[in-house]
Amino acid sequence: MTVLKDLLRQPWGPAHATPLTGLDTALANLLHSKHPSDDPRHLWLAALTSHQWGRGHACLDLTALQHQAAAWLGWTNEQAAVLPTDLHTAARTLPWTQGDASPLVLTEDAQGVRLYLRRAWTAEQTIRQSIVQRLALPCEVTADLQQRLDVLFPPISNGEPDRQRLACEVAAQHRITLITGGPGTGKTTTVVKLLSLLVGTAAHELQIHLAAPTGKAAARLSESISNALTQMPADVQKRIPTHAQTLHRLLQTNNRSHHNDQRVHQLATDVVLVDEASMIDLEMMARLLQTVPPTARLVLLGDKDQLASVEAGAVMSQLCTGSLLQHQTVTLTHSHRFDVQSGIGQWARAVNADVVDNTPALQALWNTAPDWLASLPLQQSIDGETPEPDVTRLQLTSASDAKLAVGLRYGWRHWLALLDAHRTHNKQAAQPCNDAQALALLKAFTEFCVLCAVREGPLGVAQLNAHIEHALGLGASTWYVGRPVMVTRNDYALALMNGDIGLCLPGPDGVLRVAFPAADGGVRWVMPSRLDSVETVFAMTVHKSQGSEFAHVLLVIPAQESPVLTRELVYTGLTRARQRLTLWAPQLQVLWKACARRVLRSGGLSD
Repeated sequence: MTVLKDLLRQPWGPAHATPLTGLDTALANLLHSKHPSDDPRHLWLAALTSHQWGRGHACLDLTALQHQAAAWLGWTNEQAAVLPTDLHTAARTLPWTQGDASPLVLTEDAQGVRLYLRRAWTAEQTIRQSIVQRLALPCEVTADLQQRLDVLFPPISNGEPDRQRLACEVAAQHRITLITGGPGTGKTTTVVKLLSLLVGTAAHELQIHLAAPTGKAAARLSESISNALTQMPADVQKRIPTHAQTLHRLLQTNNRSHHNDQRVHQLATDVVLVDEASMIDLEMMARLLQTVPPTARLVLLGDKDQLASVEAGAVMSQLCTGSLLQHQTVTLTHSHRFDVQSGIGQWARAVNADVVDNTPALQALWNTAPDWLASLPLQQSIDGETPEPDVTRLQLTSASDAKLAVGLRYGWRHWLALLDAHRTHNKQAAQPCNDAQALALLKAFTEFCVLCAVREGPLGVAQLNAHIEHALGLGASTWYVGRPVMVTRNDYALALMNGDIGLCLPGPDGVLRVAFPAADGGVRWVMPSRLDSVETVFAMTVHKSQGSEFAHVLLVIPAQESPVLTRELVYTGLTRARQRLTLWAPQLQVLWKACARRVLRSGGLSD
């Protein structure tokens, strides 16, 4: 084994041996400088804990590491071979886990041995303790609950259990509830009926807050709630809010503590509903549970099979499958969006199937899907719609292929037709764009979207955006009529959130501005010079698309394998499609391997 001084000087063995980052080795060296250890395995343990946190794990699972080191670390077998032996035993003598303020925390229980960064352990403990506290508090339930549920949920003709009713019933009786299900399974409809039940039986006016992790997801939640409320009585509509805000705004608004005041200031609320909960990371969930008082009802909606949060943790998935909230978790299974025989529905089920090898089923679906470009209507009329298959395939090897340009122009045909009047032609001035026209353009743009698994590379976001601009005849300057942009960082001064999408258009006065949809259904016009954190978004990553949906999705799988290519990514990408899906996979083996690779994230919330 390499001696300790060599590890510190290099600073961590041969530079090519492992994917440990400079941050990982810096933490190990810092801990050693504060409290030296003569066991080199201790430095490995500290660096590996940091490495796992950076990869989205809440902890270093030493039990799993004993049996599947390469899989859990995301390393090759050759890289994992350089690990010292018996790290499991060495963890018990770590000098950096001693005391209440130790930088690392070691836990050992029936499920195994885990090593945490203290911040991760603290967040996990906060979540667990908050949930236990909520479960211990009695929850008042109206005596005529079943009769009220009968009114909201008439009997199903096929005699199957109504899981939407069950979800509503469970949420009415508990202070915390998880409602999970795929796209179109009725999560929003269920919670609107739940809210109507709660406001109808409350002795006072309820304070209700709606939230989602991103601006786009919050906007979609607002729209969904508004649409579902139209089926409710007028007196109920008045008592249920429709405006959803981002979690960051919800939590920051109430974090008014002074710099030296560590108390948590709780939200004045009776009910908090959070959509797209699978996107909530470990520390954000801990903060949410601290901010929402335990006496309030907290309802978390999401799809446990989607991608987990970008930051560390897989909280929604672990809580849905663990024992802590097993009686407060309801899974909705019937999709109202995808017919049983629909191609998108079949792909979603096949990708997500809990089988040893789902490749044969996926291959069969691929073979029955027609080629997208060959199936395009010969007459590309924008007035009439020619029926198209809901799932098609594409195997072009290059984004610069001229055939792809035809498909892209067809995908955005409605949007391009509307945009044409506002572009300069033969020295003719572009027509100014009013609010109604801007809204129509924004809606038309989301009829089609290109989703990528990766940012860089031949089929990554960066290069595809450039290819698409060229294919559509756009992009002659930085800011041009029709440029779609996504906000990449919350800007509270402009009331723009990470994930918001706008279009660069000539405003009502003819001056080039960016139009964003406003919360009141109108348009907000922003000067391009005020937008510091935006990027062109003809193509976006699947991660960025969470909380969104599009009529037609072109899902791009790169030709090279990548650790980010997982079953959860493919499932999330294809279920963003509402009506049509096109799978672009130059190398089919890459797609099959992606669908076989599950996201592995360590944590203690699934116990």
